[in-house]
Amino acid sequence: MVHIPDTPLHTNLDIQLANLMEAAGDAVFRLNAEGEILSASKRAIDLIQPDGLLTGLLLSDLVVPEEHGVISSAVKHAIQSRQHNQVHVRIKTSTTALYFDFLMTAYLTEEGHTELLAVGKNIAQQMANEESLRHLATHDSLTGLPNRSLLSDRLNMAMAQARRTGQGFSVLALDLDGFKKINDALGHPVGDVLLREAGMRLREILRDTDTLARVGGDEFIAVLPSALTEIEIQIIARRMITSIQLPFEIQGHVLYVSTSIGVAIYPEHGDHEVKLLAHADIALYRAKETGKARYVLYDPQTFTKPVHDVSIEAAMFEAVKNGEFLLHYQPVVDANTRQIMGFEALMRWMHPDLGLMSPLQFIPMAENNGLINLLGAWVLKAACVQLKHFEKAAGHRLYMSVNVSPRQFRSDQFLATLDEAIKLSSLQGNQLLLEITEGILMSDPEYAETLLIEIAARGVGIAIDDFGTGYSSLAYLKRFPINTLKIDRAFVKDLPHSVKDAAICDVVISLAGHLNLTTVAEGVEDEQQLQFLAAQGCALIQGFHTGHPMLPSEAIAVLTANATATAIHSSDAL
Repeated sequence: MVHIPDTPLHTNLDIQLANLMEAAGDAVFRLNAEGEILSASKRAIDLIQPDGLLTGLLLSDLVVPEEHGVISSAVKHAIQSRQHNQVHVRIKTSTTALYFDFLMTAYLTEEGHTELLAVGKNIAQQMANEESLRHLATHDSLTGLPNRSLLSDRLNMAMAQARRTGQGFSVLALDLDGFKKINDALGHPVGDVLLREAGMRLREILRDTDTLARVGGDEFIAVLPSALTEIEIQIIARRMITSIQLPFEIQGHVLYVSTSIGVAIYPEHGDHEVKLLAHADIALYRAKETGKARYVLYDPQTFTKPVHDVSIEAAMFEAVKNGEFLLHYQPVVDANTRQIMGFEALMRWMHPDLGLMSPLQFIPMAENNGLINLLGAWVLKAACVQLKHFEKAAGHRLYMSVNVSPRQFRSDQFLATLDEAIKLSSLQGNQLLLEITEGILMSDPEYAETLLIEIAARGVGIAIDDFGTGYSSLAYLKRFPINTLKIDRAFVKDLPHSVKDAAICDVVISLAGHLNLTTVAEGVEDEQQLQFLAAQGCALIQGFHTGHPMLPSEAIAVLTANATATAIHSSDAL
């Protein structure tokens, strides 16, 4: 058996073997049964120890200390199993540590000795790209602050910690008084700089253990784990107000804004995320109503509150019996032709006293009390049946998109409900698109994979809703049978002026294209946004610019008018 030394080669066989090792990977090693390096590729030497020798060292000596055992175990496993063994480690170089994937294979030499070939691929750039995407998924692209998704995680961590220690925490909801006026007068570029600088000022006031998130527009949320007393909260809130009241010098303009703050305390003002944020928000609007540039602590005794949760919950069950829930349908159009290709079904509640209620006001409650399974089954069946009427009016094939809640997804009756909806409506499976969130996939990936395979076997499409705002793991795009990515409105609303949002959309659309996935951009509200997204290759558009959510009769009227216009145009062309 020929051994390849680290020194220059002289025989033809040596040269051939060296060339093979160079071509096999970024760093290739031949090892004995103890994991000792017998030879190394030139690229490995140049990368790891250009001025020294690698022969005689253990491969485990080249990785970071905490991963020595990973290499040793991989060597033993490859020898014992006689199968390929793959490991992921960080190799030390003269300047840094780089991520490598190694594939180890054991074999016998002509002399009967066991040796191994370790072929390594440098995945440092891949890891950096994934880390960048993870950061984008959990942080606001404009300010770099945590976004709503990461805020939710931090709030849940704070609540878990509070339950363990018995010590609560406070939540502050803030927005910038006068921001809209400046943004409208001077444009988005100035407004964006103002938001970034405001975020930095607020962040500097807080401690490392505190969280400051931007949740949309000029709205921020702060989570303060150790600020509980009114005096402690007052000190921090006043510092924030004072910091924002200082002048902002932006592009030759001296600008002044202020901030109003609403405060809620866990668990006194809410024992779960939705209620806590809602009460902080109520306090914020009380601060704005009573003078702005001040903070207000939520007071359940004096604040005007919406109908109590228990009353709403009881009314929900009555609403099911009384037929108060209804569906609106928002068109999804082709980005280039503007033709309606499908609809998203959106549930609404026409409360007899409160009027039309948004899903945000009742879906979380329905999820908690289990009513979502009944409502979700009705939505799925009703939307599928309605699509047949829409197709008749349109004169061409359409698809229907339906949201699936976490509790629905986990229900053992979900597949049966899906089958009933398809059978009842006589739809083809590929005319139905089920929208699920990233959180549903990642909460139990094994269960999700099994169920999604069953769904895909029926021809039904699967869309990731609000892509980029949750986990955004590239792994699940590979693992699960996904058809569609829906680009969240958070990345659309500032297009095409926001360079970062434009870059994010471009990356998502490009990624989807390479993976043969369809992209749908949500929240498109003007022609500039639509044209930008169409130019980048986004397939479908959804938003107020191309169609508001509408009742079935309105949707049919629109489809009929479009079909008539198309027919007239076709006859004119003849």
